Amino acid sequence: MSSAATAEQLPRHEDLVDERLVRWWFFAALLYIAVSMTGGIIMALQLIHWSPFNGIELMSAGRWRMIHTNAVAYGFIACAFLGVLEWAVPRLTLQPVMSRKLSYFIFFAWQAIVLSTAAAIIIGPTLQAQPWVASLSEKYHLPMGLGAQGLEWGETPFWVDPVALFGLALVAANFLTPIAKSKGPTYVTLWYFMAAFVWTFLTYAMGNFLPEYALTGTSAGAVSGLFIHDLVGLFVTPLGWGTMYYIVPIILKKPIWSHGLSLVGFWGLAFFYPLQGIHHFLYTPIPMFLQYGAIISTIAVEFVVATVVINFMATLWGDGRQVVTNIPLRWFYCGMIFYFITCFQCALQVTLTFQKLIHFTDWVVGHAHLVMFGVFSMWIFGMMTYLFPRLLNREWHSRKLCEWHFWLSAVGVFIMFLDLGLAGVFQGYYWSSLQPWDASVNGSHPFWVTRLFAGLMIFGGFVCFVCNLYMTTRPSTATSTVPVPAT
Repeated sequence: MSSAATAEQLPRHEDLVDERLVRWWFFAALLYIAVSMTGGIIMALQLIHWSPFNGIELMSAGRWRMIHTNAVAYGFIACAFLGVLEWAVPRLTLQPVMSRKLSYFIFFAWQAIVLSTAAAIIIGPTLQAQPWVASLSEKYHLPMGLGAQGLEWGETPFWVDPVALFGLALVAANFLTPIAKSKGPTYVTLWYFMAAFVWTFLTYAMGNFLPEYALTGTSAGAVSGLFIHDLVGLFVTPLGWGTMYYIVPIILKKPIWSHGLSLVGFWGLAFFYPLQGIHHFLYTPIPMFLQYGAIISTIAVEFVVATVVINFMATLWGDGRQVVTNIPLRWFYCGMIFYFITCFQCALQVTLTFQKLIHFTDWVVGHAHLVMFGVFSMWIFGMMTYLFPRLLNREWHSRKLCEWHFWLSAVGVFIMFLDLGLAGVFQGYYWSSLQPWDASVNGSHPFWVTRLFAGLMIFGGFVCFVCNLYMTTRPSTATSTVPVPAT
């Protein structure tokens, strides 16, 4: 069969991908990261006594800390990757999603879930203090009234959890259907995506139901640790790596260096990552054999990540100049380097010797920011930088603003990572030397000021991106009206 005849038999791009829905997911993601960054700045100002919201209960740092994390995880990252799935899965399988109507229902339902969670976090404690709410909670044995649950990264109210879990099931069904209908070998991107659908559902159920209803004490703590870490490793990581395996070969116009090595990375993630969550609770009453197992599996994951990094570096071999000239590719490879640094840092900090120094310090905060923004957000912005010209049918308004977005984001998050890591070391030595608590607070102040300005750099990069996107959407200011091929 000729290549022309084969091309004629392929489904049209517009029959596979609903570009409007992809844009909606991306716009929603950008709204949520703007809210999250605002929450981060509010907390940073509060730490150095520059907050303009002192005395305003609804703007308290305790509430906005939960907004900060939930808006990133369930707002920005989830919405952005759902947009990526709407684009990538149909193009990889040559099959549309199970139902476009279901896709739109999932979109609106997901926004309702995220906004309900935000409302419960902000006004829930205030409402819960009302006598009628306390009476209602006691009468019907409701766990936390109308407010957030007392679980890190799982603050979604109890009445949101079943709806969110049902939504995850719908997402899995919508995207697994075209994968099941596809013919031929399954590319590694789809391996990661399929695993994410299953793992995310199980992880969310484990973290939001077992500690709340079935477990207590150290058992609940162990499961909470697994949930906190698996939310990163079994929800965000497979979607992120799957996106990398999809887009990098397209940009470089060459296949991934080793398909076999890509499967080593996949199965290494599947085997080791679910075991390491308890490293969040070292030196606790959780049995030591579980803590040792978490330490070993955490170190093992660094070797797994090394195989993935080698695979992508080998794919880039001979085309290194493209990292300079191609901005989306630069986002992807910078995020990958940050991922390697994050895992290497994690392999160090989970050792019991290191934990004595940095436990409960800002070192951990810097580590979390490097992985959540320095890795996954950079991959997401790389995908957005690549896809928006195709979704809008015009080139970016300003390449200079794209450059400013990248450099302010990359340099800002790396400064924040180094600053908070150094702050954590100082805090650890203050505490281990049994100095007064005030000494560690005063010693941390310069680092917290630096963190604020690093965060403002990141926010400035985001403003550059939003302004560039706004100008690009205006036809009168577009630098090129030539349609960009949807490759």
